[in-house]
Amino acid sequence: MTNSRSRRLTGASVLALAVLAGPAATAVLADAAPTPSVQGALDDLVSKDGFPAALAAVQGSGGRTSDYVAGVADLEARTAVLADGYVRIGSNTKTFTAVTLLQLVGEGKVKLDGPVETYLPGLLRGKGVDGRRITVRQVLQHTSGLPEYTDFLAKGALPYQHAYFQPRDLLDMALKKKAQFKPGKKWMYTNTNYLVAGLIIERVTKRPAIEEITERTIKRIGLEETYFPNVGDERVRTPHAKGYHRDDPKKPMTDVTVFEPSQAWTAGQMISTPSDLNRFFTALLDGKLLKPKQLKQMRTTVKVPELGPGGEYGLGLSGVKLTCGGTAWGHGGAIPGYYTANAATDDGRAAAIAVTHLPTTLPARANVEKALDTALCAKS
Repeated sequence: MTNSRSRRLTGASVLALAVLAGPAATAVLADAAPTPSVQGALDDLVSKDGFPAALAAVQGSGGRTSDYVAGVADLEARTAVLADGYVRIGSNTKTFTAVTLLQLVGEGKVKLDGPVETYLPGLLRGKGVDGRRITVRQVLQHTSGLPEYTDFLAKGALPYQHAYFQPRDLLDMALKKKAQFKPGKKWMYTNTNYLVAGLIIERVTKRPAIEEITERTIKRIGLEETYFPNVGDERVRTPHAKGYHRDDPKKPMTDVTVFEPSQAWTAGQMISTPSDLNRFFTALLDGKLLKPKQLKQMRTTVKVPELGPGGEYGLGLSGVKLTCGGTAWGHGGAIPGYYTANAATDDGRAAAIAVTHLPTTLPARANVEKALDTALCAKS
């Protein structure tokens, strides 16, 4: 189903691949013919790839938004999916975190190329890990070499559905392992980087990162359907389609809509709607959240072949090559129950696709990304 309206401008192995995941792999976009329509793409995600539900908000360059849905909101009740419902947005949270930290850079409170040690003295120490040799920029760009903490989820997320974690507990998990590489030598998407970013925000502002991201970024541009769940808040606001998960692809899906998201914190804890994601990324590209210098730094990228031909990653922002030409900027994210692919263009187009189960195969993941390409390349 589709609804148009006018709005102002913007299994276990899979967990190891995608949980709290960031920029979508774009290799599938460059050589694949787009699905004929956004609705057709969503219908295929449900009927062919097995996602319980799929939602999309597609914004044209003139600001008009169309909503699309497919599937069911509840597998047992077989209720209809309501357009533009709330979803967990996983690693799209990283862009909000990066924006907030870059605002502090613009205010002269943080030096982008200064060492993390300045703000978190003595914290980053381990096998090959030294905060005196890791810069804030490297943390935001995933070139720090910090070890990954999410490995504990590789065998399954369900045992941790209601487990609460302090950010420092998660960081301690990472620091028990050796560094992945020397700072600045490689790129490796690592959620630990954004735990560190959140801790820097807290140390510099002397306020909880949740509050700073909310006040500085979410409220600044009036995002009324975006929020950072506070401690103990395991629910998703209504309306929403239920999120489902399987640790074992041979077993039935488990409803994980009620889920403790602290395992993600400033790397992936937030909740939003497809249309609000569009508004956020459009506002970001329009310069409404950062000073020109910091926005330019955010969009200064390193080449990332892992994301496909032309793949690039800036500071909490990735470039997506479109089959219709040009680049769209976004992030994307995954967390048990929900997977999002989203991006915006400099001319005001934006699209966000959300499904209510992590992709269980690489082709299924690719098809979500192709649906995003279809939406961004559709005539508005």
